[in-house]
Amino acid sequence: MQQEGGGRSGTRGGIVGYPLAQLSEEVAYIAYYFHWPLEQILEMEHQDRREWVKRIADINRKTNGD
Repeated sequence: MQQEGGGRSGTRGGIVGYPLAQLSEEVAYIAYYFHWPLEQILEMEHQDRREWVKRIADINRKTNGD
């Protein structure tokens, strides 16, 4: 299906083509360390989820003395 005016086909909104494997890794990482429910993690904006992944990694580096 193509939109009028030669626009792109597919769904509207969200991140088109966001790698499912990366999303799964981010969700698993946050859920493992913070024990947040799946629904709460999936409702986050992409940038917010990436920020939490970064913060967890920072905590792990400090804890491990890296």
